[in-house]
Parts: sequence; C-alpha cells; structure tokens
Amino acid sequence: MILIADGGSTKVDWACIDKNKNEIFRTQTQGLNPNVVSANELHSRIINSEKINIHANYIEYIYFYGAGCGTETPKKHLNEVLNSIFCKANITVDEDILGAVYASAGKQEAIVAILGTGSNSCYFNGLKTEYSSPSLGYSIMDEASGNYFGKKLLKDFFYKKMPEKITFQFNSDFNLNPDDIKLNLYKKENPNMYLATFAKFLIENKNEKYVRKLVRKGFKKFFHLHIKPYNKPVSVPLFFIGSIAYFFQDILHEIALKNSMLIKNVIQRPIDGLIDYHKENY
Repeated sequence: MILIADGGSTKVDWACIDKNKNEIFRTQTQGLNPNVVSANELHSRIINSEKINIHANYIEYIYFYGAGCGTETPKKHLNEVLNSIFCKANITVDEDILGAVYASAGKQEAIVAILGTGSNSCYFNGLKTEYSSPSLGYSIMDEASGNYFGKKLLKDFFYKKMPEKITFQFNSDFNLNPDDIKLNLYKKENPNMYLATFAKFLIENKNEKYVRKLVRKGFKKFFHLHIKPYNKPVSVPLFFIGSIAYFFQDILHEIALKNSMLIKNVIQRPIDGLIDYHKENY
C-alpha cells in the first residue's frame, strides 16, 4: 500500500491506496512542519491517528510532501520520525511545493505557488523545480501567507491602523492579551500556525474594504517577489494552491491580469490531485 501526505504547517491530509489503486482510507492530523515541531511531537501527532496506526505495518511506500521540508536537516528529522513508525516502508520526504506541482500540473511545465499557512513558489519544467529564491520561512519571508497576514493584522490592531468597525470585531474574535500573544509567538511550538489562525478573520470579513486592501497589497508583493522573477511567457500555466489563494481568488486573478498573466486553476486542498498522480504513477 502507498501512503500519501499533503503536509501543511496547520494540518496534514493523508490518503492510502492499495496496489489495485483503490482508496483504503483518508484521515487528517495536526501539522508536521519539522522546522517548528519537535521530533517527539511529530511522532505523537502521527500515531494519534487511529487509521494510520491500524495500517502502519502494511504500508510499503510513503510519499510525504511537507511544509518545512525544503532543506536537508528538517527533511532528515521528519524521515527519522516516519521510519520509527513505518518500519517496513520505503519513505520519500519532499517539500510541499513539489506536491503542489504534482497535484496541479502533473508532469507538465508550469509555475506553481502555495498560499496557505506559509507561502512558496516554483517553476517546474516537467522534470525538476526551479526557485526564484530559497524559502527562509515565516519569520522573514512567506509573503501573502496566512501567517504573513496574521502579523499584519496584529500590527495594525496594536498600532491602531484598523478602522473602528474592524477593530471592534477583531478584538471580539480573539484573545489579544499581549502576554498571551508573546507566549504563543516566543515560547510555544508552531508560532507560524498561531499567526495563521488570525487569517481566518480575513476570510470571514472578505468583503470589507480594509481586508481587501490588505490582501491586495500582500498579493502584489507576492507576485513581485515570487512570480515575476521567473520571467516566463503567458503560455506557461500558473497554478495556486492553498486556502488563502482559494478564498481570495478574485483578487488573485485581478493581480495576475495586471501582471499580464493568467491563472489556470486555484486549488484549496491538493490531496485529490496527489491521489490521482500516484494512481497514474504507481
């Protein structure tokens, strides 16, 4: 059996298929970004899934596409955790952007971007990925991601840059005690996921002028830093993956057009595309 994982920082979608390409199960666990989650916690989050535990000894191959798996050290850490649970499996750990490529473009040339808890992009030539810049994570990069917008919202609130109506609603929706915020940012695990929890406010208030202006500005920055540098013709298809992209795709299409580009598809969750890809390439 093959176990496939779309591993975000907030959550991981898992799917298992057998040698006849039948789907055995799907499940979801908490995020497994090895850059911000300890090995013990990674292990705990996986084995807490009853479906995964029941089938662990029958898994022959694992294809894990995960946030934070773009460099060798965190990739190695996650691989070691997976090996300790799936002792009979051949395990491949790759970064989430490659999973996004397979789920959207398959084996075709494309530019693919992720706008979820974090953000990233690549150009895929049909064989390998190329990057406009290395991804250095949530603290200094991740433009237009959930955690990026979470930081923007918090700063606007405390700097009193929000409109009165938005300020009242934001204050009602979240615990904005400075001590609690600093505890989550600097002491607890998953600060990027914590920041991204504030981004749901954007989705819930997506028609507000303040929200649309904030999102539009973030998307413009993302295109400038992560899409335009590839300098590819408009014939190269452009795909976006992730909840931020999905729920604000009207603004995303608008920014793409202003950059003389067309978006072929926006996918909220890539697990369906990954299942299809691995069925075709079993």
